Amino acid sequence: MSAPTRDEVPDPDADTQPIPIPQPPATGRATVAGLDPPPRWPLNLATRVLPSQRTGGRPDEAATAVMLAPPPPPASAPPVVPPDPTPPKRTARRVVPKFKWVVAAVLVFVFVSLLLVEAYANARFTPDHVTVEGDSQAVPEQILTGGPIINARPGEDARSYRLPPKTIALTFDDGPDPRWTPKVMATLDRYHANGTFFVIGSQVVRYPELARDLVGKGHELGVHTFTHPDIATLPQWRQRMEYSQTQLAMAEAAGVRSSLLRFPYSSRADAIDDSAWDLVTKAGRLGYVTVVNDLDSRDWERPGVDKIVASMVPQGDDGAVVLLHDAGGDREQTVRALERFIPMMQARGYSFVTVSDGLRLALTDPVTGVAPTVLPNPPAAATDEQRGLALATAIRIADWSLKFFAVLFLVVGALTLIRTLLLFVLSGTQARRRRGNWSWGPPVTERVTVIVPAYNEREGIESAVRSLAGGDHPGGIDVIVVDDGSTDDTADIAESLGLPNVRVIRKRNGGKSSALNTGVAAATTDIIVMVDGDTVFESDSVRQLVQPFADPEVGAVAGNVKVGNRATLVARWQHIEYVIGFNLDRRLYESLRCMPTVPGAIGAWRKDALLAIGGMSDDTLAEDTDVTIAFCRAGWKVVYEGRARAWTEAPASLSQLWRQRYRWSYGTMQAMWKHRRSLVDDGPSGRFGRRGLPFLALFSIALPLLAPVIDLLAVYGVLFAGRLETVFAWLAMLGMQVVTGVVAFKLDRERLTPLWTLPLQQFAYRQLMYLVLIQSLVTALTGGRLRWHKLRRTGEAAVGTQV
Repeated sequence: MSAPTRDEVPDPDADTQPIPIPQPPATGRATVAGLDPPPRWPLNLATRVLPSQRTGGRPDEAATAVMLAPPPPPASAPPVVPPDPTPPKRTARRVVPKFKWVVAAVLVFVFVSLLLVEAYANARFTPDHVTVEGDSQAVPEQILTGGPIINARPGEDARSYRLPPKTIALTFDDGPDPRWTPKVMATLDRYHANGTFFVIGSQVVRYPELARDLVGKGHELGVHTFTHPDIATLPQWRQRMEYSQTQLAMAEAAGVRSSLLRFPYSSRADAIDDSAWDLVTKAGRLGYVTVVNDLDSRDWERPGVDKIVASMVPQGDDGAVVLLHDAGGDREQTVRALERFIPMMQARGYSFVTVSDGLRLALTDPVTGVAPTVLPNPPAAATDEQRGLALATAIRIADWSLKFFAVLFLVVGALTLIRTLLLFVLSGTQARRRRGNWSWGPPVTERVTVIVPAYNEREGIESAVRSLAGGDHPGGIDVIVVDDGSTDDTADIAESLGLPNVRVIRKRNGGKSSALNTGVAAATTDIIVMVDGDTVFESDSVRQLVQPFADPEVGAVAGNVKVGNRATLVARWQHIEYVIGFNLDRRLYESLRCMPTVPGAIGAWRKDALLAIGGMSDDTLAEDTDVTIAFCRAGWKVVYEGRARAWTEAPASLSQLWRQRYRWSYGTMQAMWKHRRSLVDDGPSGRFGRRGLPFLALFSIALPLLAPVIDLLAVYGVLFAGRLETVFAWLAMLGMQVVTGVVAFKLDRERLTPLWTLPLQQFAYRQLMYLVLIQSLVTALTGGRLRWHKLRRTGEAAVGTQV
């Protein structure tokens, strides 16, 4: 159990508080009566005790302070109480910045807005579908029997126009497309034929250079809406937005505008029904000329070049507006049909014009030859170009964001798959190697000291101490309870038990590292077990935990931490995490010889090795990770003993869970930064640096930070993209986690029943862990110092022994 300093007692309404920067005299490192001043134990990796170099000569100065600790007094003697150190001089304080919920909300809002913009630009709000013709009672007869160019401006009678004989306007919908539009354009240019391209605004934003090329080469642009929806199903404000945003896109890309409009899914003039006519008249009030077609090539069906060409040929010498597509799928047949159709019709005396040129020819006076001025694409206003730039920038940022997160999705998937495969292979190999009568070597029967740092642990200290003192280790167990300035009756409860092998040391509050070092100073055995004050051991836990020391290369042992209070859903989720995320990972790390953490709840250490690296450091909030990494860098093997089980009390509420994981995540980052130089070291230190640190960075920080991408893209996919594909991908990821959970629970000999809560864990617990890690990273990057958070305990860990 963690032991905060008295100045660090948490404010229940605040997560972060200013704390003093520790000074050397106040470290509390293994303070022993008679030593003044207390020794400073810096983490010195140059002094290493390797398995082949047992302490036999003159110990270093720091080690002397601990090795001179007096032997345990008789049971009747009063406990040794080290003198209170001189209170440290207060120095400048650094404050952990509070988590900026407003900033977080703004970031979430921006990200969601980008996804919504992307969904809108990809026509995800209204899926494409083919409309059904209705009644045509309101449509004027001259429109139904007229031509494909319809002018329904207010104050004028609705009129339609046909192209003159031997005149063809090739029109292309749904572009521009980066693959097919250049090929279509090249074919038209080869035969000196002009075409009219009814463009989708979102595509113009994405490929502005194609729009510029079309205009520059004499082709014409028309409006085909911004997202290609069924316009009839949209409210009027959305209809106008579809038109206006396409105009802005053309203004930004090519500096032009257009008065030509073609609705998605429109057909011939004689197919206009009342609903379509309402759209035509509303568009006319906005100044648009609606263009349908005389001949539909139906190239979107890809019926073959012969059929496409046959459907494009007018009757006799009639003029025609021909519908084709330069986007929306494979347009190879369209390009080949154009290569055959254009020279064939030119040989028959046909000319190919834009729709505007065809309209001008249709309006030309046959007697005088006077023709009205019809500009294919008038220049756009400067303000429209500026507004178009803003629109295009938003779309491009949204596009880039989605592509970026799609890449992250692949990275997360790859990392998850790699981690799963490594867990299965290496953890499974480690478990199979220890089956049957496997042992570490000759039984370890020497006496063991168990150190229990305690700060305000009155709820669970009795259960913890009794379970430790009553262990069946044959060499005997000394239990040292170091009361770290508790403000409750923790020490009194421990003393009142009257157990002969239990010793209580009271000291001024100095933090968990200080309490542990005080216990180390008072210990006389070569093997030390460290236990949190809320943890309950099984009767054989100490015996099982120390057996790996039969291997002279083993310097530290991590035990199997179990959640004792599993009554709540939050606690069950933590139980799953302990089994899958901690215990299974430790098997993996042991196989790679890069164990990053021996848990504070149950861990064993060689005393001489602990002294050689400087004892328990208070440089980080994750002192267990810090000292474990130091052991690995010093060349010691750190192993996992799953048979040594300890039952701990997990946080029962989300708020307390947040505080605990916030400290864990922040402390782990501190430890990684502290040991960063191992990346370039040689020998065992470099081995850990190039194995352990990348694993921690990838799987403990990067993967959880990137994991929200899966959730966000899953929501996006369900709402706006392929729903079935998204659900299938999400279920595949869940299935991978379930399989991993089954393997981990089997290896830990746990019942599989709690795994039914695993799907629910994906919708609350994982998101909480994301936020905790993000807050920890922000705190680390901003240089803040996190205080220790004392969790409220109920003493329910003892229940775990019955589970």
